Amino acid sequence: MKKVLVATDKPFAKVAVDGIREIVEKAGYELRLLEKYTSQDDLIKAVEDVDAMIIRSDIASREVIEAGKNLKIVVRAGAGYDNIDLAAATEKGVVAMNTPGQNSNAVAELVFGMMVYSARANFSGASGTELRGKNIGIHAYGNVGKYVALIAKGFGMDVFAFDPFVSAEAMEKDGVKPVDTIEKLYSGCQYISLHIPANAQTKKSIGENLLSLMPKGATLVNTARKEVIDEDGLLKVFENRPDFKYLSDIEPDNKAEIAEKYSGRYFFTPKKMGAQTSEANINAGLAAARQIVDFFEKGITTFKVNK
Repeated sequence: MKKVLVATDKPFAKVAVDGIREIVEKAGYELRLLEKYTSQDDLIKAVEDVDAMIIRSDIASREVIEAGKNLKIVVRAGAGYDNIDLAAATEKGVVAMNTPGQNSNAVAELVFGMMVYSARANFSGASGTELRGKNIGIHAYGNVGKYVALIAKGFGMDVFAFDPFVSAEAMEKDGVKPVDTIEKLYSGCQYISLHIPANAQTKKSIGENLLSLMPKGATLVNTARKEVIDEDGLLKVFENRPDFKYLSDIEPDNKAEIAEKYSGRYFFTPKKMGAQTSEANINAGLAAARQIVDFFEKGITTFKVNK
């Protein structure tokens, strides 16, 4: 009997766990839970004899992967997968997957929650601005970007996007105006919603040069990864542009300096929470379980993220 471990320092909702259990046990597998564990040693011990593992923000390090003697697949319940050591997984013959699209609406709604809060002067009672009629640029037009575009049109915003991997025709079909360079995106939009992954090409790619191009009333919204921001460049833009604001569900490493000098011009959630909704929690967990069953029963590797 195959064993599936759900290892979640931040547990799934009970309804999600019940759904995962139903999918796993219907396939004839055993479900094991490791929730709210206190150390990485707990995860290393739990993975020793399982065939598959579902994680959220938990770290599937090389040590964890190598400890899984029978491990064949790890699924990150969510879009990002930088918490999985992909090289270690590949070396050991372990398939690593994510569950793209399951959290997309939750992240997009958070983008607009933060934008409205900031535009209305952090609900301080002071005069604010409206989103209607403003330009929003979507940097990376994937699953989340599409939901951001849909919501933005409801607010009456003009929507632009840059993504070299998505055709202009696909964007135009959604009522989005494609731009062919990243510089055009930033220079033409008061709001930029950032959805690029953190990789060798993108880390520290968003800095002074791009942000300085943004028109008056500039606001950068980052629900991607903090690593894509050049934080030294970000500080320079804060200093040189009194109109610039930065909103994120990832606290930057230089948060203390930003808080000290630029009150009212930033907002950071206490923890990364783009996917922290009941619906996203359930959707991602169930998708992860289905992908594991499909992998073992049908050999399907659609959402594989390692080589």
